Amino acid sequence: MSDMFVVRSLEEIRFWSRIMKEHSFFLRLGFRCEDTQLIHEANQFYAVFEQIELKSHAYEANTDPQTISQFNEEVYTAASYIWAFKRKVLGLILSCQLPGANNFPLLVDHVSREANYFRNRLAELNAGRLEPLPDAIIDENVFFLKIMADHAKFIGHLLDPSERKLVEQAREFSHDFDQLVFQAIDLSSMRPRSQTVPLLSQFVDQNQVSVKSLRDFKKTARDLINDCRIKSIIHPLLADHVFREAEHFLVILEMFEQFLRGQDVQR
Repeated sequence: MSDMFVVRSLEEIRFWSRIMKEHSFFLRLGFRCEDTQLIHEANQFYAVFEQIELKSHAYEANTDPQTISQFNEEVYTAASYIWAFKRKVLGLILSCQLPGANNFPLLVDHVSREANYFRNRLAELNAGRLEPLPDAIIDENVFFLKIMADHAKFIGHLLDPSERKLVEQAREFSHDFDQLVFQAIDLSSMRPRSQTVPLLSQFVDQNQVSVKSLRDFKKTARDLINDCRIKSIIHPLLADHVFREAEHFLVILEMFEQFLRGQDVQR
């Protein structure tokens, strides 16, 4: 069990520390040149999470669990600080104190939700209290479906308006995932009666199909951007970033599917 705690902790940190590092970079790109303090803070967070990412790869599955528990606490603190920074930036934008900056309020809220998710997961791992899988199936989908819906909206707004077909596809994905979010929230409000294997299986299967379709769209957009074949203001790293998050969600959905089929799964 200790080995699984170590493996799971390192998997979460390796994935999310890279995401946090890239969030710092994206926020920095959206600040105005005169926002020197915010740029400095973003650069500091980039360096912090780059070091965390590197450190996580220095540990192995047989590392002492106490060492990893301490590492989780260290990363939890960093995630809490970047969450607070993101919420501060959101407040500045919403109070019109950063006119002309290029970070959407929804994007800043989006990245803060991911920081909060990350730190909560670390706290759960250290406490040894991951929520039961029937609850996790609903809660993880509520969280990640909203993330996917946001991604579709960002893509649609950052593509050049002349890319009409791709913009329309992004809008369709945005609408579809908004509907999936509402459906997940409805299923959540019906708990525990809604947590039957047939209902949860249909829920997971449906979401897998939609996420795979969005993942493929993101991959196509990423490749077109990398090859300079479409017009947009999407940074190539951002295109890859949202693709990787869809891949991550699909891994989680696959684990849920195995559980619902009666197979043993490792949390």
